[in-house]
Amino acid sequence: MPRCPWATSEPNITYHDVEWGVPVHDDRKLFEFLILEGAQAGLSWTTILKKRENYRHAFDGFRSEKIARYGVRDVRRLLADPGIVRNRLKISAAIGNAKVFLTMREEYDSFAAYLWSFVGGKPIQNRWRKTADVPAHTPESDAMSRDLLRREFKFVGSTICYALMQATGMVNDHLVTCPRHAELGGRTRLK
Repeated sequence: MPRCPWATSEPNITYHDVEWGVPVHDDRKLFEFLILEGAQAGLSWTTILKKRENYRHAFDGFRSEKIARYGVRDVRRLLADPGIVRNRLKISAAIGNAKVFLTMREEYDSFAAYLWSFVGGKPIQNRWRKTADVPAHTPESDAMSRDLLRREFKFVGSTICYALMQATGMVNDHLVTCPRHAELGGRTRLK
């Protein structure tokens, strides 16, 4: 299969073929991606994919209600866990983000409704021909980042927000030569 060039080995191949770019409207799954994308800052996404199951275990299945109550003992436990990225700022951000996330869910009917509002409620269908064409951020991710930061989320810069949008299908950034582009709503792929 002529995949996007970044999907050449596992776990990237399976992630690309099954998950990347598929629209996500589930709040817990969106919260998971928010935390994982923040953890990825300065690292490769492959590193995070390899640690993903460990993250799910260490962060109680990304149940925001539980994470929001984490205290000093939990931070120490996470800092000692070799299965995740042991960065105090990223761990503290995950806990703080859980608290803000819960507030956001009360303000909006769902966190998904809030995030998807930045793309008008439906995926943006891009038509990139080569990886170099894919932007690191867009006006939509800039706006999302500004608003999340205003609400006191951490590790939500525009590039992180754009990666979140790509991962959760708010944008279809599969190259037009990749079969997944058309499968996820893009126009017929190029020959």
